[in-house]
Amino acid sequence: MVAATGSSRDGWSSRSAFILAAVGSAVGLGNMWRFPAEAGANGGGAFVLFYIFCVVLIGLPVLLSETLIGRHGQASAPESVRKIAAESGRSSHWDTLASFGVLGAFLVLSFYCVVGGWVLYYIGVFVQDVFATGIAGGAFEGRPPEDIESLLPGLFSDGMLMVGLHAVFITITFYFVSRGVSSGIEWVATWLMPAFFVLFLAITVYGAFTGAFSEALTYLFTFDASKLTGEVMLAAVGQAFFSLSLGVAGMMTYGAYVGREVNLAGTSGIIAGADTAVALLAGLCIFPIVFAAGLEPNGGPGLMFQTLPIGFQSMPVGSLVGLLFFIMVFFAALTSSVSLMEAPTAWLKEKANIGRPLATLVVTIGALLLGILAALSFNSMADFQPLGFIPLFEGQGMFDVLDTVTSKVLMPVGAIMTALFVGWVAERRLIDSENGLTGGLEKFWLFLVRWLCPFALIIILVVGIFPSILGS
Repeated sequence: MVAATGSSRDGWSSRSAFILAAVGSAVGLGNMWRFPAEAGANGGGAFVLFYIFCVVLIGLPVLLSETLIGRHGQASAPESVRKIAAESGRSSHWDTLASFGVLGAFLVLSFYCVVGGWVLYYIGVFVQDVFATGIAGGAFEGRPPEDIESLLPGLFSDGMLMVGLHAVFITITFYFVSRGVSSGIEWVATWLMPAFFVLFLAITVYGAFTGAFSEALTYLFTFDASKLTGEVMLAAVGQAFFSLSLGVAGMMTYGAYVGREVNLAGTSGIIAGADTAVALLAGLCIFPIVFAAGLEPNGGPGLMFQTLPIGFQSMPVGSLVGLLFFIMVFFAALTSSVSLMEAPTAWLKEKANIGRPLATLVVTIGALLLGILAALSFNSMADFQPLGFIPLFEGQGMFDVLDTVTSKVLMPVGAIMTALFVGWVAERRLIDSENGLTGGLEKFWLFLVRWLCPFALIIILVVGIFPSILGS
């Protein structure tokens, strides 16, 4: 199939395919893992309501900005920016903004696939549990909670297993990206995303009937103004930004495969709405099980990999539901890793003038090697702190360094530059022809992109680099 623009460039077969792919890019471990953990650590309802507010006023405007850049340029993210800059009579060096995003996507891919390996590990654990104990009872029959909780540290201590799982996950990602947009990336989106939503809704309904659903509702949606501190608001802004996978050139890259007949404003609204709905449902999926087991909701990153498996122990057919839950998380993680790999692949394919399979292979090998260092930073290379001489990275191994560089530097910088480029640099006639907005809505969006989004993202950048500011 070809893009609707009439060129030979590979593209989405339909608007719905683009929506599913873009939702798959946004809906990943950030929704399933980070959102419930952030909500749990920041007081529940106050965080959730401010998060929704931030998605509308910050996340959605930048999302639309990224997709319209890609759609107008019809090329890799840097080349699309360069094209708009040239047509606007501006410096071609503005393509640096997208280069930040491409680099960010590559670095995130390297450690994201390590976490994807953790998901594969838990799928294997629950498969073994289903065969050992059957599906009738709870998970891990007869095993104390401490034993279940130790599964993750046990995985971390096994360097070869961590590396092997990382390699398997990134190889799966390579397979689909190397097949191209319509034959690979779109296939993943159109098959796995519907399967993801079916499993997601089924497990949420399961939790509603067997878990402490009313307690979860109260926790997530009861607004307590006293809990809306500056730190909570900043966490909500950051989560809204990271949840939509902004600043890593993914939406620019996916936007390049969109036909001219697609209304980007409406489509971006659907993507942001679906992503937000998944984040909220993730809380309603996880917290009823956690509360029913009498566990704490503020488990941080261990909420999904340690607290929740303990919760499945006391639930009916907990072993089966636990298996389905981690299969669902795998679907979400894979659609996101495919997006992360596609951004640098599209850039390398265009820059080096090579075929897609070779470009994908080069990106995969680079991310695999970097990810091996990240995986080993939990065990045999735990003492290796490459940037430990810098205060921001003090005490951080390779995994944490990659996470910090991308989340606190590259992603915010890329998003800030995107907002400034669309709001102040690009010719209005080019932007007006792509955004799908009219009248007051277009003026409001332009105000957000020019003023509110850069301001909020600069705060995220500054506080991320200098966290002591919050304590002053």
